[in-house]
Amino acid sequence: MLFYFGYRTFTEKPDQIIEKYGIQRVHHRILYFIAQVPGITVNDLLSILEVTKQALNAPLRLLSEKNLIKMVQADYDKRYKLLYLTEQGKQLESKLSHVQREQMKTIFDSLGSNHQKAWIDVMNALAKVRPGQQQFNTQINKQRH
Repeated sequence: MLFYFGYRTFTEKPDQIIEKYGIQRVHHRILYFIAQVPGITVNDLLSILEVTKQALNAPLRLLSEKNLIKMVQADYDKRYKLLYLTEQGKQLESKLSHVQREQMKTIFDSLGSNHQKAWIDVMNALAKVRPGQQQFNTQINKQRH
């Protein structure tokens, strides 16, 4: 029960922002991961989000139509589409993430750093079983090298 209400609070302000753009939470997730891994392939994004091509196709198309993302054919293989945020997409994603980072910062500032570490430990324990988390780590490691 607490997790549900906490999640609702965490997503409420971003949901209000994205509603003005005519997009939904799924679009926010896509923007977030493209921001984290610029040039990510559609297939890798599918793996991270743990969704099907069919589930991702319409949201990607809408984000492209709204000029929030751009799809570029990979030089190394024309079959791959690389995803990037447009300048407008970067601004929106930054605004959405800032709202949530500030929300968490306010909470952890009031509770203390030991609570932040405990929360991170809980989130890591929940995330480690997800194949999407493993794929995300792989993509981040690729970008660092």
